[in-house]
Amino acid sequence: MNRTATFELTLTRFIRAPREKVFDAFVTEAGMKGWMCPRGMTIPEMKLDARVGGGFRLTMRARDGDQFTAQAHYREIARPERLVYTWQWVGEGMPNVETLITVTLAAREGGTEVRMTHSGFPDAGLRDSHQEGWGSSLNRLTDMLDPEGTAASVSLQGDARSTYTRTARIGLAEKGIKYRMRQCGPHTPEILEVHPWGRIPVFCDGDVRLFETSAILRYVDEAFPGPTLLPQNIRDRAIAEQWVSAINSYFYDCAVRRYVLQYVFKKEDRSVLEAAAKELPAMLGHFEQGYARPFLAGQNPTLPDFFLAPIVGYLEMFPESKAALAGCPKLMRAHAAMKERASWTDTQP
Repeated sequence: MNRTATFELTLTRFIRAPREKVFDAFVTEAGMKGWMCPRGMTIPEMKLDARVGGGFRLTMRARDGDQFTAQAHYREIARPERLVYTWQWVGEGMPNVETLITVTLAAREGGTEVRMTHSGFPDAGLRDSHQEGWGSSLNRLTDMLDPEGTAASVSLQGDARSTYTRTARIGLAEKGIKYRMRQCGPHTPEILEVHPWGRIPVFCDGDVRLFETSAILRYVDEAFPGPTLLPQNIRDRAIAEQWVSAINSYFYDCAVRRYVLQYVFKKEDRSVLEAAAKELPAMLGHFEQGYARPFLAGQNPTLPDFFLAPIVGYLEMFPESKAALAGCPKLMRAHAAMKERASWTDTQP
């Protein structure tokens, strides 16, 4: 390690697990493979010699096939409270810098406080490039050891009645991700901490904070294992994006803001509702054409279907929109299929 280097980063996590169990996650192959890479990556190869003077070498693989290899040498192993080891990326194009990682594990009521200090970076840029990766990796460590699994790191804040909140919940359910649901409305202090316009939902994964449902579900899709939320081929992914954009840009305003919410909040100005009701048949007709295949972007439900389904669920409740839906058999066939899915049943407001 370069002794003149002074840049370092420190991260902490509280994990509801005993110190011995957390320590094992740092010094066993099975434990390290479960967390020592950022979300969306795996460790297909590892060699480990967990003793002072020994070390490990691991290869991380991204979803696109890119691989990154790091090697380390243990300088101190004091079970169960402290580990010190070097860290160096190897391979062409990687920074040829040996840095130092110090991990301390402190017993706390109900679990263990993990403190990781990564030091010896020659500049702030290299230090900062490791901040996100280690943060994501420590989220995975928490997921692996905490009794709540991913719900220890992942939360969604919003109103369960919101179509956008429900879309996010459907996507999380389709991926099989446990999370904490925190009920709060738009423009509340909790929401404004994340979303500058105060809209719902907002999403947190440890230190990762996101707003806008489409961005949330794209992160969820790439960061977590489980069924994909988007089609696998280029054309259908573009079609999925097309429909998501159309729903957000054109359909939501008419169907929800100017129609459904007029009923829900019993607005006195019926002219807004009636004007929107007149637009609905033509708009729904576009989706009817889009459902020439089983779903909007292929043979299986994907992101645009998750955006549309909660809106259609509300449109089924009111007279003008219910009549318009009766003229869309393909759309209603797809909607019926969505309603059979556990992700729909489990996210009822």
